[in-house]
Amino acid sequence: MAKAESIDRKWYLVDAKGQTLGRLASQIATVLMGKNKTIFTPGVDTGDYVVVVNASLVEVTGKKRVNKLYRWHTGYIGGLKEVPFREMIDKHPDRVIIEAVKGMLPKNSLGRQMIKKMKVYGGAEHEQQAQNPVPLTFNI
Repeated sequence: MAKAESIDRKWYLVDAKGQTLGRLASQIATVLMGKNKTIFTPGVDTGDYVVVVNASLVEVTGKKRVNKLYRWHTGYIGGLKEVPFREMIDKHPDRVIIEAVKGMLPKNSLGRQMIKKMKVYGGAEHEQQAQNPVPLTFNI
């Protein structure tokens, strides 16, 4: 059983250029949860930090670029908002990856803690050079 204070966290750098959104998100979620480690414990956050760059260059298959919608409700009457994928990837490419990964994490306080360990940037530049993130590639 892993203890929260004894976990060694690493920083990883993931390049989303040319990657498929869902496959990339599932691999990132695995690293955030710590399922790739031998000390994985379901009730403890054993995951590592992930920095995602080039989020605006992520790919989707089929007709998702046109048909996929992001929906949310403002809380007011008639407040259902819808934004298609092509607009979301142009205006907020970071939110596309955050929403995909968030859907693959636990839906509780532990999942909310895990998603905070992910930093997403639309371009190739990021602010985590001081942490020396190690490049991470996936066999997708």
